[in-house]
Amino acid sequence: MTFLELVRSRYSCRKLTSKKIEPEKIERILQAAIVAPTAKNLQPYKIWKISSVEYMEKIKQTTHFTFGAELAIVVGIKKEEAFVRPFDNMNFAQVDGAIVATHIMLAVQAEGLSTTWVGYIDTPKLQELIPEMKGYEIIAMFPIGYPAEDAKPSNRHEDRRKISEAVIEL
Repeated sequence: MTFLELVRSRYSCRKLTSKKIEPEKIERILQAAIVAPTAKNLQPYKIWKISSVEYMEKIKQTTHFTFGAELAIVVGIKKEEAFVRPFDNMNFAQVDGAIVATHIMLAVQAEGLSTTWVGYIDTPKLQELIPEMKGYEIIAMFPIGYPAEDAKPSNRHEDRRKISEAVIEL
């Protein structure tokens, strides 16, 4: 599969099965995350792999968007650990975290699994329930699993701008 085929096949899957995920697949997803490039290689992020029933129940108390998954990966950032561009003081923590999260999302697809980038999370409550996440800005949660047989992309999935509308050639 080419990279373009991979990214075109990925969609926000909102219906996952409880089929057990092979540990080697999870390991490859995490490996893909930690090789993500970050500004000045400062790596201002933390990744939490949530697989216990106890912690998945805590996740479910902070978002309804787990889609039946029994595994979730959460990505958090620390702005004080990130590169700050000196010309305009732009902090790259969110950019770095988004790159890590994108690596996770695409690695999930490459492993034949599915996920959705979930941002709708009550993060203050999440950090109260999982104190290990305190001090981090939570930018993404990925419920991960095998897609249900009847899972399908939303009806807006194919709605994309034309290259001519999105790209300015100079």
